[in-house]
Amino acid sequence: MIVRIMGEGQWRLDDAHFVELNKLDDELLEEMEGGDQEGFRRTLGALLEAVRRLGSPLPDDALEPSELILPAPDATLDEVRAMLSDDGLIPG
Repeated sequence: MIVRIMGEGQWRLDDAHFVELNKLDDELLEEMEGGDQEGFRRTLGALLEAVRRLGSPLPDDALEPSELILPAPDATLDEVRAMLSDDGLIPG
């Protein structure tokens, strides 16, 4: 699966890594619902770092469609809330 981090680029991730990403996504959703700004910032950073650590970056000139789009590291709680579905940022 191809994952884009807004403002950074794209990474190719094996589907097996989505269990870890979904855990972080669930935490992020709980923190957002509770208005936990500090927890939100920490978990968003951990989610994006997991994508960078587990994925293989695609070249900047690659034109692959992104199957999942994640917010930029400096996104606000309101900006991320606008990107959410019922499942959070990551479906499933």
